Amino acid sequence: MPGILNWGIIGTGNIASQFANGLKTSTTGKLYAVASRCRENADKFGSEFNTEKCYPDYESMLNDKNVDAVYIATPHPFHAEWAIKSARAGKHILCEKPIGMNYAEAMAIVEAARENNVFLMEAFMYRCHPQTQKLVELLKQKVIGDVMAIQTTFSYRGGDNLKGRHLSQELGGGGILDVGCYCTSAARLIAGIANGRDFIEPIEFKATGCIGKDSRVDEYTIAALKFPGNILAELSTGVRVAQKSILQIFGSEGNISVPSPWFCSNEQGISKILVTIGKETREIEVESKYSLYTVEADTVAQNIEKKQAPSPAMNWEDTLGNMRALDTWRTEIGLIYDSEKSDVFIPTADRLELKVKKNNMKYGKIEGVNKPISRLVMGTMLEGMQIQLPHASIMFDDFFTRGGNCFDTAYCYCGGKSERVLGQWIKNRNIREQVVIVGKGGHTPNCNPKAVNSQLLESLERLQMDYMDVYMLHRDNPEIPVGEFVDVLNEHKKAGRINSFGGSNWTIERLDAANKYAKSKGLAGFSVVSNNFSLARMVDMIWEGCVSSSDEKSRKWFEESKIPLMSWSSQARGFFTGRANPEDLSDSTLARCWYCEDNFKRLERVNELARKYNVLPINIALAYVLCQPFQVFALIGPRTLAEIRTSFQGVDIELTPDEALWLNLGK
Repeated sequence: MPGILNWGIIGTGNIASQFANGLKTSTTGKLYAVASRCRENADKFGSEFNTEKCYPDYESMLNDKNVDAVYIATPHPFHAEWAIKSARAGKHILCEKPIGMNYAEAMAIVEAARENNVFLMEAFMYRCHPQTQKLVELLKQKVIGDVMAIQTTFSYRGGDNLKGRHLSQELGGGGILDVGCYCTSAARLIAGIANGRDFIEPIEFKATGCIGKDSRVDEYTIAALKFPGNILAELSTGVRVAQKSILQIFGSEGNISVPSPWFCSNEQGISKILVTIGKETREIEVESKYSLYTVEADTVAQNIEKKQAPSPAMNWEDTLGNMRALDTWRTEIGLIYDSEKSDVFIPTADRLELKVKKNNMKYGKIEGVNKPISRLVMGTMLEGMQIQLPHASIMFDDFFTRGGNCFDTAYCYCGGKSERVLGQWIKNRNIREQVVIVGKGGHTPNCNPKAVNSQLLESLERLQMDYMDVYMLHRDNPEIPVGEFVDVLNEHKKAGRINSFGGSNWTIERLDAANKYAKSKGLAGFSVVSNNFSLARMVDMIWEGCVSSSDEKSRKWFEESKIPLMSWSSQARGFFTGRANPEDLSDSTLARCWYCEDNFKRLERVNELARKYNVLPINIALAYVLCQPFQVFALIGPRTLAEIRTSFQGVDIELTPDEALWLNLGK
């Protein structure tokens, strides 16, 4: 463990004072600096706690080289900005709960800590306390048998001030984010221990609640969760009703009750856990020499070199899971903050201008598009995004800063939400001329020139744009002569609504026919194709009407025609991520479309080459797609920032022709 940590505190509210008091008895750290948004508050706090340095703004404190670790005690909406800036300043971070306003912000904070190699922990102080460690020990010993049900409450009456943090929309008010997060974290911890893990995520989540007419935040709410192992949990929270804080666990042979689950010890440093078996109740006393916040600060110091604290303290994966659960709870009762809505301005997580950082991105060219096009293309189906614009903004920002500038969307994705979210993000960042938009329309059963006309116009309206860089026919309709499609697409190209066009899931025979017709009429032809292409052979179509171009005939056609290929499912729907297992058929689509003997042989070779290059197997699979003797753009559909980061590592790998041939079983 390093020497005594110099702590800096961002914020001067009540929770900051409690942490400062905790540092007085810490054996590992001391309060060195405090920062507030006004000099008077900083000086007052500094005088009360005998602080060496008092700063009138947060940035100045982060520039102080003597500050080792930062405790972020601001209201929720400011956590992400200052946690990320603290990480970039090389400061270790203890951030008040919730770590961000939503799962997306939590991802950005975790990635910043990882990138800058600093410690990060979300400040659930009860998770560091000996009482929680004792509770975990009892559960592992199965003192009440198998866990069956959990009841947990954290609720209080926080007054009627609509501008105060308890009820303010602007400050992320409401019970779920303020104290419901404790209930959620406890249930996930207990269910996890019962399943032989540190924590676990619910498989079902239902909730109801009261959103205030004037406050427009969750004033009180109750959730019902189901975890693996048929464990049920009831969570109750609120900021306008005082309920007794409880934690009760019911098992097959008895129950456990924790009278003070969140604040743990009394003034004498004693906390109690009650274990009831039959009619007999046993009282277990847990002694702590130090206060909650002292223990929390010492937990940080003791794990600085590991960058994370061990469970039951909150590690990064635990924090991300908890934030996703809180998003689910809010979504269940219909609580989306004004700052998260899909038609508002959402700034970058660090509140700085979006800029492309140094990268190794490869770029290509499509006829008719006068911009370089990143060989990795970001899909925008919004899969897994519960609160969509904040999540998409974090993801799109990251993709863009890494050198990615091409985004793939479609008229039918998410009922139009994908186009609206993408368009709003581009408007918010004011980067229309810096990105390449690939749109699609005319999906079955509306694959006809009339539908293309109406859908293209509606897509442009949703995107808030005058034109698309590339427009694709999402499917083909062999019953319609190719000339009719070529004619309508040329009309839109001539009108300036599209710069280039192509076909998704078109056979090479129909493509040849379309371009032959275009040439005979002096018109523009198809300049790009979007079919499936990956190292793994598609055994069965994912959807009806899909076309794969991984076969030898198609490869030769792309080499000779020089027409670029935008490959969807370029990573075979996760076949090379470690998910593929011939004995596990739980992912029916993955199994139906990709499981076969030759694909598992390819997987073996991918794993072997990944070990050789010390990279992930998915990086090898992506590098294979990008190393073809014809121009391939790989469409990727990451759901998290970690998936973007690992996808981009594939761009740096240059496979030799012999390696590519070997990976594809010599074919």
